[in-house]
Amino acid sequence: MRRFLIAVALLLGILFVIGHFTEMQSIWDTLKKGNWRFISLAGLVELLWLINLGATYQAIYHALGIHDRLKRLTLLASAANFTNVVAPSGGFSGMAVFISEARKTNLPSGKVTLAGILFLLLDYAAFLCVLTLGLFVLFRRNDLNAPEIIASLILFCLALGLTIMIYIGMRSPLSLGKILAWMARNINRIIRPFLHRAYLSEKRAFDFSNEVAEGLSVLRKNPRNLFIPFLHTLLNKILLVFILFLIFVAFKAPLSIGTIIAGWSMGYLFMIISPTPAGIGFVEGAMTLTISSFYVSLSTATILSLAYRGVTFWIQLLIGFLAFRSLENLIKPNLTN
Repeated sequence: MRRFLIAVALLLGILFVIGHFTEMQSIWDTLKKGNWRFISLAGLVELLWLINLGATYQAIYHALGIHDRLKRLTLLASAANFTNVVAPSGGFSGMAVFISEARKTNLPSGKVTLAGILFLLLDYAAFLCVLTLGLFVLFRRNDLNAPEIIASLILFCLALGLTIMIYIGMRSPLSLGKILAWMARNINRIIRPFLHRAYLSEKRAFDFSNEVAEGLSVLRKNPRNLFIPFLHTLLNKILLVFILFLIFVAFKAPLSIGTIIAGWSMGYLFMIISPTPAGIGFVEGAMTLTISSFYVSLSTATILSLAYRGVTFWIQLLIGFLAFRSLENLIKPNLTN
């Protein structure tokens, strides 16, 4: 069954690429017009971003009292990004990659799931720090509109919802178990017409909540352990902003730190809240409109947005595809709970 699901995910990836082939061709034609030295450097920074992504998960694992190797977690994070794109489900398909590998290596799935939730929360928190700067730039330049404000509020609500769930888990594993059981019940209701059976066990949800609560108890004793993972997520954002900076240099666009931060912030914001996988269409549109409002021509802003996405999305998708394909060949590491 596991190999069948992997085959399905890989097939979805191939279909995704075929469905977006025209966009890929357009991005490739755009990249060829830039300075390849700076574009190549942007690609190297993207690889550094992926390694730091694995280091972020490693730091979160360590904070929860579980351990895994950086190479393995980097591959898992890349594979999770791939599945989140080809099988979008609000991040759950990517989390399923971690949970599946946790079961293979006898890691507590509850703690691993908690690590995924904490990653999202820290990622949102780090992004909100940069987003605040972006919104300030827009406000200062009289270009802050309702869509940006509404999108920012939606992101804040998402972060608040994750915080509340973690707080409930800290206070009462039973209450968290009820929430997870309710989620399992609704997921079963959706999937039952296709599988003709319950996909998730509601009883398992309560056992699962106890594992999550155990991880939270470790965290509660020393919450400062989350400081290092937060720094990693903040570094991730800085690296992505730096990639956009290199793209500006590669295409000799007018440089302005405020423009770069505001343009990147709006692109990343709409990547999170957009209904399309990884914000396809929305990210490019938001970045183009924001950058073009800062004394950059619309054609140049479009080129910058497409080139940025070529480096940060399509290269990442290719690496994720290769990482997902290699999951079966991962050597089981020595782990300690």
